[in-house]
Order: sequence, then C-alpha cells, then structure tokens
Amino acid sequence: MDTDEVIEVFREAGAILEGHFILTSGLRSPIFLQKARVFMHADKTEKLCRALAEKIREQFPDGIDYVVGPAIGGLIPSYETSRHLGVPSIWVERENGEFRLKRFDIDEGARIVIVEDIVTTGLSIRETVTAMVKVGANVLGAACIIDRSAGKADVGVPLVALAQYEVPAYPPDLMPEELAKIPPVKPGSRYTNAPA
Repeated sequence: MDTDEVIEVFREAGAILEGHFILTSGLRSPIFLQKARVFMHADKTEKLCRALAEKIREQFPDGIDYVVGPAIGGLIPSYETSRHLGVPSIWVERENGEFRLKRFDIDEGARIVIVEDIVTTGLSIRETVTAMVKVGANVLGAACIIDRSAGKADVGVPLVALAQYEVPAYPPDLMPEELAKIPPVKPGSRYTNAPA
C-alpha cells in the first residue's frame, strides 16, 4: 500500500476530521485522524495491518519475537500486525505516568518492534522504547500506520511507516488566527471527547 491508498481507507471510514483539535502531544491541528473510525472495521484494519506487517518483514528480515503496542492507541494495530507476522502481541501501559510492561515476561534480548497507530511527535514510541529497554528487550525499531510528521518525528529507533501524511500541528501560542477562532476539542486517547 502507498500513502494515497492508506489515506483513502481513512476517508472511506470518515476518519479524517476537520476543525480545531488538541492532539495528545498538546499541539494544535486543523485535521485529526480518528483512527478509531477505521479500527471499528475489521476488514479495513486487517488490510492496513497486513501491509504494515509486510513492511516490517522487509525492514527486519532476521525476524522479531514480539510486537509491542503502547496502550491504548497502539493495542489494535499492534495485535492485528502481530497476527500477520505470526508472533505474540504484548503491550505497555501507564503506571504512575510511565509506560511499563506489567502483564508479560520476556526473555533478555527478545527482539521487539513497537507498533503504533499514528505518529505525531514520537513521544509514545520513545516512552515505549524506554520501558522495553528497562526489561532487557532488544528494540529493533518501530512501525506505524501513518507518520503525520512525514519523517520529522524522532522516535529514538528506526521507524517504518505505512504512510507519510504531513498534517500541520502548532504550539498553542503559534496557531494561525483562523484556527484559534475555532473552539478546540480533545479527541485523543488521553482525553475524553469533551471540549477543551
């Protein structure tokens, strides 16, 4: 799949929203990719994650032992991608504000790839890398369905993206005037769907 095909799947699902959004990173954007509207369709999710698994295989031909997803946003794509790779899916979750591998034990040196849904700043992946290194994992890299930074985000490891889709994102004090006039909403996984 190429970027246009991935974006078309999001369009078909009604997952490209326009307005004034406060992203999980705190940045503001006129466009929000509501991946939940894609993930509610098993066929669309399967199509995207099968293609992502193929890219992961190409990037890491020696194989991996686990796919790791950051909770909560990465759980569905990491699970579905792991299914196509034929390896277990595990996840990190927040405890006292930090990601931690709570429910699983892995062998020292286990080869892992982190799978995320959408990358904006790369913070969730960087935090997942830290958590996995603490438990002795060999973090080979990360993968995502959409890199909305178009390669600019530093995730701390090599990143495989199914699609590069640069979407503007601004610090709150540097927003364009037309965006600032629209009431903001916080649709990300760390927030409720309430106005800001």
